Amino acid sequence: MSGAELAARHVNEDGVLTGDLNILYEDSQALPQQGVVAMNKLVNVEGVPYVLSAFTGVSKAISTLARRSQTVAVNGGGVGPDLAELGDYFWNVIPLANNEVGALARYAVEDLGHKRFTLVYVDDPLGESILNELEKTLPPLGAELVESHSIAASAQQFSGVAARVRSSNPDVVYVASYGSQQLQIVKQLRDNGVKARIASYSAFSVPELQAQAEAQGALFTTQSIDWDSEDPVTKRFVDDYRAEHNKNPTSYIANYYNAVRVFALLAQALEEQGKEITGANLLAQRKATDTFELVGGEVSFQENGTLLAPIQVLKVDGSGSGKVVSVKAAD
Repeated sequence: MSGAELAARHVNEDGVLTGDLNILYEDSQALPQQGVVAMNKLVNVEGVPYVLSAFTGVSKAISTLARRSQTVAVNGGGVGPDLAELGDYFWNVIPLANNEVGALARYAVEDLGHKRFTLVYVDDPLGESILNELEKTLPPLGAELVESHSIAASAQQFSGVAARVRSSNPDVVYVASYGSQQLQIVKQLRDNGVKARIASYSAFSVPELQAQAEAQGALFTTQSIDWDSEDPVTKRFVDDYRAEHNKNPTSYIANYYNAVRVFALLAQALEEQGKEITGANLLAQRKATDTFELVGGEVSFQENGTLLAPIQVLKVDGSGSGKVVSVKAAD
């Protein structure tokens, strides 16, 4: 919300559109069924042409309505690779798990020499996609997925899983979860004597995990963004966010800023052409636009509606945003 609201503020301050840009909010509760209810209200009651989404399961659930109603849905949080296959009206402004997992695996194996991986993953589309990616990615690198442990999305007790992880003695434990659950997994792994390096995807960028004592030294991946860049879009975003919130932004906050900025740039172009701001026209304008100046620099959408960007590997170091240790080109 903070990223989206900051983008709307900048759009309105700059007079990008003929009227003020306002954002309506509905809570999916990270549940597919509730997400469909929220999407129905936004599309059929509010009549919005453009919706922000998150979570792999929720995003997949609302994609059918997006396609049927010709409403653009833009994901800035879910990372399941199959989110790139949900049709023309579903876009992603976040690197998906295949890019994040690949970058992390290459760094862990090629740069650190780790060979044995164990996965602890939530039993949902996100977790299953990361399991599939690790199974495909590790063998060509000369590494292996020794074990994988599926956990329920509601689970909070992991001492049994931790004991099995400890006995398998991996070099790396990849955690594929989110929210408070990932905090408990990390804590209980360490409390139960697991010494292996912990790794994950961009969910580890949240402030609660960055501050967690047990998470220090863990690796995670995000889209590559230089927070100290002098690029005007990035600098304005970072400076204003820090001034308003007295802390650094995360990649997720940048994603939702970018999602709103993409809408504003497309809508501006449509207004200049005298065209109505509809989902169909936004889609056509996106396909006609080669590049976008967003937080992180100039980027392009792939034909499937997903941004392709370099991936950075970071280490949790107590700074609140992590230390960049490597940048890998997206595969």
